[in-house]
Parts: sequence; structure tokens; C-alpha cells
Amino acid sequence: MKLAVVNTDLVRAINEKRLIEFTYKTGRTRVVEPHDYGTRNDTELLLAFQISGDSRSGAAEGWKSFDITQMRQLRVLDETFAGSRADDAQRHGGWDRLFARVK
Repeated sequence: MKLAVVNTDLVRAINEKRLIEFTYKTGRTRVVEPHDYGTRNDTELLLAFQISGDSRSGAAEGWKSFDITQMRQLRVLDETFAGSRADDAQRHGGWDRLFARVK
């Protein structure tokens, strides 16, 4: 199992319930509420609720998992969000290692 280098900006954003903005595979900007950050099958992932931006699926909003290695230009925004959405679609389970989870 690889040791992950924990992204302190992601942990801070989750702990402070701050929106983040980044570019992902397509190169277009996304804005998300970060909820879970950890590893699954030796891959560092972020589970987030996307509120705006591009998506290969065509859905600009909704729950998405992001491979950390594919994220670029990450910025923690000043804008905050309420916290956990507590719905069944957020798939909180199944982490091998969890670095941070929104409360």
C-alpha cells in the first residue's frame, strides 16, 4: 500500500466547510463542497458535492468522486457551506483510510 501525501488544503477546506475550486481532467473549472477525503484501493479520492462547473457526465451538480492526481489549481474559497448533506447518494462508506470528513 502506497503512503499518501495528505493535501493539507483539502483537509482544511473540509474542517472549515469551505468550498473549493479546481480544474479536473477536462481542464475546466469546478466548484464543490468537499465532504470526504481518503484512499480507496490505493487511490487518493475526494467525495464532493459539485455545485457548478464542467462534468464529463453532463451533470453540473451532484455527488462525484475525484481522483486527487487529476486535480489541478486547487483553491480553497472564502465561501462556506452548511456541512453534511446526509443523503443516501453521498456514499460515505468504503474508505480504506479516511483523512477528513465534513461534520
